[in-house]
Amino acid sequence: MTKTITIELGGLTFDCLAAGNEKDPLILFLHGFPETAFMWKNLIEDFSKKGFYGVAPNQRGYSKGACPNGKKNYRLNLLVEDIIGISKALNKHKFHLVGHDWGAVVGWKVTHDHPDKVLSWSALSVPHIQAFGNAMMTNPEQKKMSQYVKNFQIPFLPEMRIMKKDLALFKRLWKYSSEEEVADYLSVFRNRKQLTAALNYYRANYRMLKQAAKQQILGPIKVPTLFIWGNKDIAIGRAGVEASHKFMKGPYEFLELDAGHWLIQTNYKDLKNVLFSLIKHEEEKSS
Repeated sequence: MTKTITIELGGLTFDCLAAGNEKDPLILFLHGFPETAFMWKNLIEDFSKKGFYGVAPNQRGYSKGACPNGKKNYRLNLLVEDIIGISKALNKHKFHLVGHDWGAVVGWKVTHDHPDKVLSWSALSVPHIQAFGNAMMTNPEQKKMSQYVKNFQIPFLPEMRIMKKDLALFKRLWKYSSEEEVADYLSVFRNRKQLTAALNYYRANYRMLKQAAKQQILGPIKVPTLFIWGNKDIAIGRAGVEASHKFMKGPYEFLELDAGHWLIQTNYKDLKNVLFSLIKHEEEKSS
């Protein structure tokens, strides 16, 4: 059974879904956009039955008590500090990490900057951000796929469009999600302040991602890594995915699925099995 816990960090209060025994090895699950920690509910419950303590935070902006104003408060380095702070608050010096979409972007940076803390890293959908940022600026297919990111840079108008007809645009994206899941998402994105905070992930970090075409924004990854991508993803093309492999300097597994972007909802069993295999293997090595 999952429960909601709160974690206080520097004046911010993060709401987190948790399941399992707190003494068991920790797995942190990072959600993407436009979703919440609720996307991981079934997975953290399943992992708790296998001897792990699963925690999925509603990240900065998605937790009402951790929703500062201003896009500068959503820079990637701050999002990374949140995750490290959450692990410390849980009294865990090392943890396994899983991230999807923006959670994957944050996770790549956490894994790169804190390899001593991450036992294993599993990225869903989004490749290494050096490869992705470069593809976003130089590959015609990815440039077209990422046009929405450029559109999000406009103030106010994206919020107005998204909120039309009670978030009809988002509801189309959530067609594979359960009613309970969608209800949780709506509880966040119906709040204009939280919607703007979620869009600020794009606004605060767009320039950084663009720089990947000219300079290094993130180096090699040495932590044992699993990268899962759906070849029908409407937001992430093959160019960035294939370029991502060269940045893997430790144990690495790549899984390409005949699927789209919403992997947890459409390919749950496949993901659960391969994630468990990696995490169990690395846990046995570390113990």
